[in-house]
Amino acid sequence: MRLPDLPRIALALALTLPAAAQTPATLTGNWLVTGEDQSDPFYLRMTLDQQGDKLSGTLTSDKFQGGTVTGNAIHFIVSNNRGGSEEIHATVANGVITGTAIGTGHGEPTPHAVSFTAKPVPPLHNGKPAHYDFTPTVFYREFSPANKPVLTIHPLDTVHTTTVDAGGTDEHGVDRTRGGNPETGPFYIEGALPGDTLVIHINHLRLNRNWAISDDYLVDRALTRDLTLSSKDNGKSVRWNLDLAKGLAAPQDPGPHMKSFTIPVHPMLGCVATAVGRDTAPPRTQDSGSYGGNMDFNGLNEGDTLYLPVSNPGALLYLGDAHALQGDGELNGNALETSMDVEFTVDVLPGKRINTPRVETGADIISLGLDGSIDSAFADATGDMAQWLADDYKLTPSEVAEFLGVASEYHVSEVADRNAGVVLKIAKSKLSTLPAPQPSSGDDPTVPHISK
Repeated sequence: MRLPDLPRIALALALTLPAAAQTPATLTGNWLVTGEDQSDPFYLRMTLDQQGDKLSGTLTSDKFQGGTVTGNAIHFIVSNNRGGSEEIHATVANGVITGTAIGTGHGEPTPHAVSFTAKPVPPLHNGKPAHYDFTPTVFYREFSPANKPVLTIHPLDTVHTTTVDAGGTDEHGVDRTRGGNPETGPFYIEGALPGDTLVIHINHLRLNRNWAISDDYLVDRALTRDLTLSSKDNGKSVRWNLDLAKGLAAPQDPGPHMKSFTIPVHPMLGCVATAVGRDTAPPRTQDSGSYGGNMDFNGLNEGDTLYLPVSNPGALLYLGDAHALQGDGELNGNALETSMDVEFTVDVLPGKRINTPRVETGADIISLGLDGSIDSAFADATGDMAQWLADDYKLTPSEVAEFLGVASEYHVSEVADRNAGVVLKIAKSKLSTLPAPQPSSGDDPTVPHISK
């Protein structure tokens, strides 16, 4: 079994500390485990808690207890129901753990050896939160961990920045880069580790120019045969005027039946993402997945909070693809594409692992399912919300089913791209009679977090 799969397998860890090495007084704390498996880099969070000769902790999301410390020898076992096992022999010198993991188990009939290094992680920054004004000069079209961070920030810091539109044009109408949802970022969040959750609080979304671009066709998922025939001549670009003072949008060259048509703007970001893991091919910025990405969810607005899984040290946060307005599904294959001023504040939930993006608004908690079909996205959103209710509200599987059966509200959020999007909303008013939410097992209650 390969070391990157450790969060899902049984683990036996034996660390032998040479007498000549500089041994830490205690192993208690967070450790970042790094290495390569068949040339694929990986990162894991390991938390150790030493109490005398007793040791407990977690590796990513798997708990263990009953470990022992005898002299310079350390031993603990993490188990689950997958039947795998991993034996690790390592040494500690100058506060750094190095060693080799040799594992066998479910799906791995022969031993598999992986070398690794683990270094202690300093506590999250507790200084005064900072505010940054960041002007982007480079834009990326992949949610890649290999792109150089444009700015390093800490939890509770705030950033004000700008985005170009999906075609690469800025607020002055200047083409700054090629199209394809070019992103601002990535921002490196000090202290964010794989297995954590990154919190992005959207403080402000402000339109910064008076026009937007869209199209007049409908995406394939929306078309019947008759609608395909009747709209066969569609496909032209449509420019929209944005009245920033009144907050209204209208076609610049409307057809005869839409000459008086206006509609209120509703600014949103089509893309917010953390970089995928280094063992995954970097997705294009037109794509979406567990990392977020091109979600095109019009329910993520100013004042809302987005939760994304962390797969790399620093999380590497990207954002872009600003929309002045978008209906459910992004039926034109785009929205009212424009540029935007953005202000956000970040936080980290250490050790809290989620598998798909989540949103919290003043009124709702929301799970986003992003998958190749609407059916699969529907199931992903349902599965994540079930996990959310079990972790934070301690509902049993039976109670989850009863609650979802009467409290769920679903929306189709995205049908324009490779992955469809389905969101599951639960009104907070419907949660009010449940027991107060409790921190998940991985949360660290001593870490300050953004208050809503």
